Amino acid sequence: MPPLNIHLEQYEGPLDLLLDLIRKQQIDIKDIPIATITAQYLEYMRQAREMDMDLGAEFVYMAATLIHIKSKMLLPRDPALAPEAADQEDPRRELVERLLEHERFKNAAEMLQQKRLIEENVWSNPQMKSFVGEDEDPGLAITLFDLVKSLGDLLERAKNRPVYEVESSDVTVAEMIRYLHDQFREAGPDQPVFILRVFERQRSRRAMVALFLAVLEMVRIQAVVLIQKDLFGEIALQRHSNFEAAFASGEPIAAIEKGYT
Repeated sequence: MPPLNIHLEQYEGPLDLLLDLIRKQQIDIKDIPIATITAQYLEYMRQAREMDMDLGAEFVYMAATLIHIKSKMLLPRDPALAPEAADQEDPRRELVERLLEHERFKNAAEMLQQKRLIEENVWSNPQMKSFVGEDEDPGLAITLFDLVKSLGDLLERAKNRPVYEVESSDVTVAEMIRYLHDQFREAGPDQPVFILRVFERQRSRRAMVALFLAVLEMVRIQAVVLIQKDLFGEIALQRHSNFEAAFASGEPIAAIEKGYT
């Protein structure tokens, strides 16, 4: 008889594996049953070893983290702590935040991949140039991939930049959208906002990530467009014709704020 072929799905990292385990079982990511997820995670690692799959050190580290969280959750809570303080001491809190942030980046990457596939399969009519006025300057074609690459370069430079913070506070995507809206007001009507200059003014990687997600959301709701006047020039944000309407009601921003909570 032919040998039995067993396929074991491969993941880019331990966070991908955890997200897949959580989503397949429709588990609330903010209330993870650590004992169940840890057992399934360790079972995956056992099967991977039997099939001679090479798992990186990050998988082993995550397994140790899950076991540590599981052991902490088995300990009784201090009855002297208030309910609010007990929630803040949840051992799963840091892991949940990492999973949510990873999922946001994963969703953004999938959106960019879909956009790339669409662009590769769309044919543009060369005769469209005859319908464009001579005074219209659409600028060079700029994609979100160029923005992602520029952000990656900034994050690499930020690793070696000294950061002095008196106090740290979480920056939300909705707050960054309002911040960009204020930047357009300061720039004046019909003036672009050079996004990489705004990125460089941020004092933390978390703020840069929130700003990047804010740009993606503003492009999605058609509040801004990405432009680049010169080849290899600075990437800028230009007001879309729908810019004022996107901010008039406040509903799109409220929906974005709700989606990231």
